[in-house]
Amino acid sequence: ADFCTLVGTYWDGFIVITDPWPEATGIYDPLLQLSCLDSSLAMQPVLKRYQSVILTSGTISPLELYPKILNFQPVLTESFPMSLDRDCFCPLIVSRGADQVQLSSKFELRNDQSVVRNYGSLLIDLVKTVPDGMVCFFTSYAYMEQVVAQWYEMGIMTEVMSHKLIFLETKDVVSTTLALHNFRRACDSGRGAVFFSIARGKVAEGIDFDRHYGRCVVLFGVPFQYTLSRILKARLDFMREHFQIQEGEFLTFDAMRQAAQCVGRIIRSKSDYGIMIFADSRYSRQDKRTKLPPWILKHMQAANMSLSSDVAIGVAKTFLRQMSQPYRVTNASRLDAKAVHALEAKCREMVKSAFLKQHGATTTDAKMEESDKPFTDKAEDNTTATGSAAEGGAAASSERPAKRVKVEEL
Repeated sequence: ADFCTLVGTYWDGFIVITDPWPEATGIYDPLLQLSCLDSSLAMQPVLKRYQSVILTSGTISPLELYPKILNFQPVLTESFPMSLDRDCFCPLIVSRGADQVQLSSKFELRNDQSVVRNYGSLLIDLVKTVPDGMVCFFTSYAYMEQVVAQWYEMGIMTEVMSHKLIFLETKDVVSTTLALHNFRRACDSGRGAVFFSIARGKVAEGIDFDRHYGRCVVLFGVPFQYTLSRILKARLDFMREHFQIQEGEFLTFDAMRQAAQCVGRIIRSKSDYGIMIFADSRYSRQDKRTKLPPWILKHMQAANMSLSSDVAIGVAKTFLRQMSQPYRVTNASRLDAKAVHALEAKCREMVKSAFLKQHGATTTDAKMEESDKPFTDKAEDNTTATGSAAEGGAAASSERPAKRVKVEEL
């Protein structure tokens, strides 16, 4: 009865899907689901309630698809770089094993013993090199189970555990929470540990591995969604029909966003440092690599965009030696009072410029002063004038010019 009520209440932008194999072909687990295809429905109450909205995130780029998917018209774009005291993270793309075998998690190579063995050899070399905690992300539970089972047969897990303890994320919340607790205890005691997790899982979405809990993060494969999922196919058809977004464009955008979400777990403050390893040859391709956030690409050297596993270990050792050296904290990456006032003045000018573009060049000073309300100390004013959004839906206001909003790091 409750399900029928939901179906009767929510119809536009929703679909009822029956899927016998929701996770993987051959695993029969029938699912009846009311699925939302239009993510802009969740944004509409926010856009209708507030005159202006700011969207900001370190993993919000590339930004081209967000206005389409969320169905709004941004008017102001600004990107702020990451402020760091030193180059405290080292992104590496490992595309080949030490024997020059291509590394990839794509479907046709998943049962290739040489690929699994090279992934295992990379992990062994890393646990010998990296101190304290490490995090490894797999593309799915099924792939992690398959790889770990083969690693047991090859003796790789035994060798890894001789250097660090191993903990795994599962679908059970309680067991995953206990595994995280024991992982931190192992790192605190100096024993060191490796945590196996899933991209798009509970850990990847909200658990931080700051300080010594995450000195290295490894992403085994590209975290594409399960392309045979009926829910995903329905959503791709919906976006192609309503937003003119092609399947490949969305899948690549979504996978790179998830990859950035995973590797960003280890950098949570200015004092953190760590190694980010993208272990898949597909990250070397420009169409994939350029979809990563600018704060990662800025620190990715051209020489590190297609490495073999043995060369990557050498680069990792050099980076860790550099990070072990004492350094002096300067104010170069911090704003003093003068810089803060200058930034506020710049923001006011940006707001006034956007306001004039919306309402025309004849805007009075009184209206422009009204637009400066967000920068006053009035607690009752809940609006900001930094990035205005249309009220959503197909009836988005045409008088608001469409410009990108791109706030990547504050």
